[in-house]
Amino acid sequence: QVQLVESGGGSVQAGGSLRLSCAASGHTYSTYYMGWFRQVPGKEREGVAFTDSDSRTSYADSVKGRFTISTDNAKNTLYLQMNSLKPEDTAMYYCAADSPARFSPEFYLRSWAYQYWGQGTQVTVSS
Repeated sequence: QVQLVESGGGSVQAGGSLRLSCAASGHTYSTYYMGWFRQVPGKEREGVAFTDSDSRTSYADSVKGRFTISTDNAKNTLYLQMNSLKPEDTAMYYCAADSPARFSPEFYLRSWAYQYWGQGTQVTVSS
């Protein structure tokens, strides 16, 4: 079992920045994927970015060049640095983990690939 707790959400004006954190605890295997997703009411959960145990990363086209996913293994923490925020980035942001990794990398922007989820942190970007 893996427990995930997000933090760092808030309200910011367009063009601003936020850094989300996801603290992980519990047992993790040597292979894993960790990702960030976001969801607005009435829409499907959208994959934003993921990283794996070899530090490879992938991003949704909508956030490429603006968001950066990273990990601090010593702190068991996943981060999402969000720059140049836009009103359309407004959503509840969720951290997710799949450990041990079960699928090929191309599936990890899909929510069904993940076993564990945090409770979410709200990000609101005003124009």
